[in-house]
Amino acid sequence: MWKWAFIILLGIFIGTLLLVTNRDSDAATPPVPNQIPSDIPALGLTRDEINNIEIFSRVSPSVVHVANQQVVRQRFSFNVMEIPRGSGTGFVWNDSGLIVTNYHVIHGANKVIITLQSGESYDAELVGFAPEKDIALLRIDAPDLKPITLGDSSGLVVGRKVLAIGNPFELDTTLTVGVISALGREIKSLDNRTIKNVIQTDAAINPGNSGGPLLDSNSRLVGVNTSIISPSGASAGIGFAIPINTVKKIVPQLVAHGRLFRPILGIEVVPDSFAQQRRIKGVAIRKVQKGLPADKAGMVGIREDNRRNYYLGDVIIAVDNEPVINEDTLLSLLEQHKPGDIVKVTTLRDDKIMHYEVTLAEPGQ
Repeated sequence: MWKWAFIILLGIFIGTLLLVTNRDSDAATPPVPNQIPSDIPALGLTRDEINNIEIFSRVSPSVVHVANQQVVRQRFSFNVMEIPRGSGTGFVWNDSGLIVTNYHVIHGANKVIITLQSGESYDAELVGFAPEKDIALLRIDAPDLKPITLGDSSGLVVGRKVLAIGNPFELDTTLTVGVISALGREIKSLDNRTIKNVIQTDAAINPGNSGGPLLDSNSRLVGVNTSIISPSGASAGIGFAIPINTVKKIVPQLVAHGRLFRPILGIEVVPDSFAQQRRIKGVAIRKVQKGLPADKAGMVGIREDNRRNYYLGDVIIAVDNEPVINEDTLLSLLEQHKPGDIVKVTTLRDDKIMHYEVTLAEPGQ
């Protein structure tokens, strides 16, 4: 009996010794030399530091500086001159020269100049823009461009490591590191539209970072940095990025049409300010355009009687059972569809609930 007990104890001891030895051996295993650039010594670097260095080395050639130039007329003179009115960041979308940045970075520009990491500068052509999503698409004619690797923002989780590369305060190609702080945030664009499903991060984002890439630990693009919340104007640990899956949908539309290709109902609406003053809940139709989907479905706009009294027609309160609060929410719901889709529109007319099935049309019809 004692003999078998001794053998069992000896086996446990040997197994434990082997486990500890293997663990120490793994911990002491030096980094694979090709994990980091050859000109950076690996001695003493943690795996996380190596990862940061790898990502910066791999992606920074794809990041560009975007300069907004505007033409102004000198006071008391007929002379005009170009002056810089701001700058930001962008990145190479593909090897044909497409550059993605924020719309607010190039807003009002007479000329946009793109500077690569090599220091070479190029005049940019405006391909298209989507102010409601704060995205602009430019093109430059430059050789040997290195496109950024696109990721997938659908699998992001709070706490995941992210990295931002940009040009804060005109300090070119700066790396900051943080985590995803929250998902599903909403921010306002330059034209006061709501941008939904925005990523919140504590990776430092400052003026000049706008339009730059937000990357995961595999150096893949997961978002486009766009804005910060800060009383001082500098980073306060709350930055926002537009998810890459949103950008993937926008870029082809900007290439094809120069703007977002949103299907239409064929209506003109009452301004939100007018509706708010009169406590109208929903989106009031001012006019239905003849021959377009809303007209075919039987919807009506504001009506006038023989005494020039005006009465509300249909007030849209839901699309596919999703509440419509204002024009912003209506447009956001329509953006989820394509021309030819049939949507259920619920309205209020003369205190009665009305239901319509409307086949959406292409813009420009």
